[in-house]
Amino acid sequence: MRIGIIGWGVEGQSAYRYFGPEHDYLIVNEQPSDDFPPQSDKLKVQFLASARPPGLTGNADDLSYLDGIADCDKIIYSVTAAKNLQKLFGPDDDFWHKAQTVQDIFFADVKSHNIIGVTGTKGKGTTSTLIAKMLEAAGKKVYLGGNIGHSVLDFVSSVTPDDWVVLELSNFQLYRLKNSPHIGVCLMITPEHMDWHTDVSEYVEAKSNLFRHQKSDDIAIYLAGNQYSEEIAGYSKGVKVPYFASPGALVREDGMIVVGDPETEIIKTGGLKLIGHHNWQNACAAITACWQVAQDVGAIRGVLGTFTGLEHRLEFVRELDYVKYYDDSFGTTPDTTVVALHAFAQPVVLILGGHDKGIPFDILTSEIAGRDRVRHVIAIGDTGPGIAAMLRDKGYKAITEGLSDMPAIVAEARARAQAGDVVLLSTGCSSFGLFTDYKDRGDQFKAAVAKLS
Repeated sequence: MRIGIIGWGVEGQSAYRYFGPEHDYLIVNEQPSDDFPPQSDKLKVQFLASARPPGLTGNADDLSYLDGIADCDKIIYSVTAAKNLQKLFGPDDDFWHKAQTVQDIFFADVKSHNIIGVTGTKGKGTTSTLIAKMLEAAGKKVYLGGNIGHSVLDFVSSVTPDDWVVLELSNFQLYRLKNSPHIGVCLMITPEHMDWHTDVSEYVEAKSNLFRHQKSDDIAIYLAGNQYSEEIAGYSKGVKVPYFASPGALVREDGMIVVGDPETEIIKTGGLKLIGHHNWQNACAAITACWQVAQDVGAIRGVLGTFTGLEHRLEFVRELDYVKYYDDSFGTTPDTTVVALHAFAQPVVLILGGHDKGIPFDILTSEIAGRDRVRHVIAIGDTGPGIAAMLRDKGYKAITEGLSDMPAIVAEARARAQAGDVVLLSTGCSSFGLFTDYKDRGDQFKAAVAKLS
């Protein structure tokens, strides 16, 4: 069998390992890579020699790298390549019949019905990890993967019928997905990836596949009061359970997180190791999901009282000269930066800007201009000049522009901060242009902060 693999990232490489060396392969990628397997009579590699546009893959103008892919017997494509494939093949049934993602293969091959899928604009990784840790603490065998760094094909063969799988699922992974998990969790939804989706409706439509294929005995968990989350959960034929509202987990007026009807007390918000009110939502979503499986208060409380968060998500880096440095590089939308700002009572020196994803900055700039606790903004990247101009129009003048390397950015932040302040990397934008990705941006920030003396 000749297998075509479109996209040589985490998922494409896992597909190559999963199907093994006995097949012939055509591996195609939008750009060159240092880790392609060696070419042979059984394996051919092709890619674009010219640089692709900045931003997500799936926006190439030159589709010649896909030459010959339709002749393969089986095709596994990177989820972000879907738009390129739609441009080239349109509604060609013959092509799409044999084209799959690793998520499609996972749902076809997995031996367990016990699958929990989590989506949302932000908070997916934190919530998925919390759910997995809670279930593990309750004595379950759990696999965690999807968009969180582990391809589902790397563990699908090990999953037994009694095991649980927790999947973080992005809009890209859900875009054409024809399967839904037994328990779906939809977090807060705000417009995102408008440089890939045609509009917000398409983004919401993609997210809806988390629930669209559920059956009557499945469970749809959603954020009460969030219009998009409620709309997305509405596609489910299963039992719908809100969180941040009864009978799901919610924060009572006295600060106690409770779940169920009658209420079971879990933990005070002051006992959470995760910082920020937005993490109250993530905690409540995770509790609500876990409660459908194992109502083990001790296990849930133990995780919430010890879990400090994931890397690059409001991650505390260091305190120097009574200034605290936080890495929130994963925050790539204006809304997430607003949320990050709300996590701190101290004055903030904010590093803001990056690649333009087509999302407006009006709410964020109004938030900054209206808060007396944003001491200074360091505006970087392609969006930096526009953000700076919007801030000045709103009367905010404490802005530095023109810096393009992280050591200089961090040095400027240190110079602007005062004792008791927070320096916050929460750019509200993706990283492309100055950095490889959000991880590279966050790692460079932490390295530059570590070198301060």
